[in-house]
Amino acid sequence: MSISSTDREAPALTGSLGTGSIVFMVVAAAAPLTVVSGTVPLGIALGDGAAFPATFVICCAVLMLFAVGYSAMTPHVPQAGAFYSYVRHGLGRANGRGAAYLALVTYTAVQLAVYGYLGAVAADLVGHYGGPALPWWLWSGVALAGVGLLGYRHIDLSGKVLGVLLLCEVGIVLALDTVIVADGGPSGPSTAFLKPEQIGSGSLGLGLVFAIASYLGFEATAIFRDEARDPDRTIPRATYLSLLLIGGFYTLSSWALVSAWGDEQAVRAAGSDPGGMLLTTIERDLGGTASDVAQVLLLTSLFAAALSFHNVLARYGFSLGASGALPRLCGSRHARHGSPHLASLLQSACAAVLVAVCAAAGMDPVAQVFAWLAGTATLGILLLMSLTCLAVIVHFRRSRQDRRLWHTLAAPALGLLGLVGCLVLAVANFPLLIGGSTALAAVLGLVPLVAFLVGAGLSLKRGPRPSDEAATSTVPEAV
Repeated sequence: MSISSTDREAPALTGSLGTGSIVFMVVAAAAPLTVVSGTVPLGIALGDGAAFPATFVICCAVLMLFAVGYSAMTPHVPQAGAFYSYVRHGLGRANGRGAAYLALVTYTAVQLAVYGYLGAVAADLVGHYGGPALPWWLWSGVALAGVGLLGYRHIDLSGKVLGVLLLCEVGIVLALDTVIVADGGPSGPSTAFLKPEQIGSGSLGLGLVFAIASYLGFEATAIFRDEARDPDRTIPRATYLSLLLIGGFYTLSSWALVSAWGDEQAVRAAGSDPGGMLLTTIERDLGGTASDVAQVLLLTSLFAAALSFHNVLARYGFSLGASGALPRLCGSRHARHGSPHLASLLQSACAAVLVAVCAAAGMDPVAQVFAWLAGTATLGILLLMSLTCLAVIVHFRRSRQDRRLWHTLAAPALGLLGLVGCLVLAVANFPLLIGGSTALAAVLGLVPLVAFLVGAGLSLKRGPRPSDEAATSTVPEAV
């Protein structure tokens, strides 16, 4: 495949990220400890009960189908930009621009949700140890400053920080898993997740929504294309490995949490105290010191997620700035760090403004900031991945650059069906997912769709840009 001279001369980020570093980036974005302590108990209580671990397996299978086409297209998309670039190559400039705006809104929503939760956790932790009672947004601001500093610098530094934080948070949960596996639990190891009648009990649809939301972040591997050591090999490997690690960890840890209580008691414990279920289990099985450590690691887990999403947003901003969809300055690269420093600064400023708006509005950091925006981001990411599956199918049907039927048609088509199914379930359960009214759900649920339509509309209104034509010169333009 030929690459135009414009593409070669476009500014590119620099780095030497290997598979491991990119895996740390995207797995940290998934915030494993946060999911096990928050989402898993909710899935047990509101989803399909003791069989909830099975939903992680189901979602992992759907996302693996998505990853097949996603990875097959990686060598044929020379620009960084992940969803934006993939959709543009497959479905044309207007849909690509719509996907870009949708991605910006989606990742901004999830990062703001993380900052809200982080502020609440930090305030509670400081208060627990006798510190001053400070507002949640102040702690969010401190985290935002740290994220902004790391995001401004070379990507390798973020990779090292995320690697350390990720190993710590995963380590404490695996220690608990090991103890539970060795002990067997009060009723022996749970087998509910292996029984179809148990999996279909309760609200399987809501359980699948909780599970699919827990994988948010794994798909961002391609955004680090320019900073990867060997992108054509590194990006597919990182995508598959991230997905398998996240899926395996969630399945094991949710199963262990159910086994630690017993099937029926686990559902009752999750329903009565979902936020404290994991910490209570750690304190009971590993001791009070381990519980204290876990509380600190929950905070670092959220910081790691915020840093990961910041890096993703900054690189979307860089790619869009280089193509003219955002101010050209966003497409600038730092001379020494090789980072998207101006896009990073802009992203930090936007996050600070949004946190300030939420604080001024008196929003609760967990029940409103986190729940509302995380739910909205779930809809956005499902729509983005569905568009990407469709783009993969269309791209290879037209270009014939890869004739492997499984990689270019069968797997993406099955993945598309699975993702659309999850999107339908998410929409149907959206009011419960965000903990708000039907009217609020209708307003928030339209945000991703409006973002896409605005981006696509602006692209059509402005007409072709030279940079867009160059970026899509390697494939036929969509009709």
